[in-house]
Amino acid sequence: MRRPAPLAGILAAFLACAALPAPAQVADLRSTTEFRVCADPAAVPMSAEDGSGFENRIAQLFGEKLGVPVVYTWFPQGSGFIRKTLRAGLCDVVIGYAQGDELVQNTNHYYTSAYGIVTRKDSPLASVETLEDPALKGHPIGVVAGTPPATNLARAGLAKDMRGWDLFVDRRVENPIGDMLAQVKSSELAAAVVWGPLAGPLVKADPDLQFTPLLKETSGPRMFFRITMGVRLGEDEWKRQLNSLIRRHQDEIDAILRDAGVPILDDYGKGLKP
Repeated sequence: MRRPAPLAGILAAFLACAALPAPAQVADLRSTTEFRVCADPAAVPMSAEDGSGFENRIAQLFGEKLGVPVVYTWFPQGSGFIRKTLRAGLCDVVIGYAQGDELVQNTNHYYTSAYGIVTRKDSPLASVETLEDPALKGHPIGVVAGTPPATNLARAGLAKDMRGWDLFVDRRVENPIGDMLAQVKSSELAAAVVWGPLAGPLVKADPDLQFTPLLKETSGPRMFFRITMGVRLGEDEWKRQLNSLIRRHQDEIDAILRDAGVPILDDYGKGLKP
């Protein structure tokens, strides 16, 4: 069964592994004449080789503020992504990376988002706001294996209703998220639980679908994550420079995210950011 990867640029890098160069060596890797970005060429709507992703737009914003061109190292998200790109010195930043992972040094977060439920607007499940809602029982629900919502669905007794997708696929040759939402649109799936930055932009473009962020879960893994930019460990000056750009241009970043349809939450994942 083909299964999608809702975290794309966030969780894929978590599987990378390699010895980290010593800080003195790492500090020499960053380019001062280009804004060098590591990205998946087909992680639509986040990053895309044609530059249409919202992470591409944020990268372009930062390149303009730094006064240098944006240059990409394209590599599909999956095992070895960080090792073969950022740690290999081929690029200097990953635009979207979950806060707290040890493979990279995180900047300050530049947005917070959450998993949510995608349904048809005319579905009897359109009012569901939690995975514990008994209305979900007996309906086929799309979810990505190994992600936090899969745990909560199983705890709610919905394991038999879950339809699983793989966490990592090569999106250059597959369109798993599009396929998943197409099944919701056709009612083959009653609902799908998808990472908001992936689902939001796609749902925004479809008048038949809606996205409801999971803000009211009472147990199990948290559904929201703070998203940062990832740089190499030891590159503290570079991290501070990016933190300054995030702080000074947060309104412009928010505008890009909102225009794309990304659901932006407050820092505590309790509600939508004003």
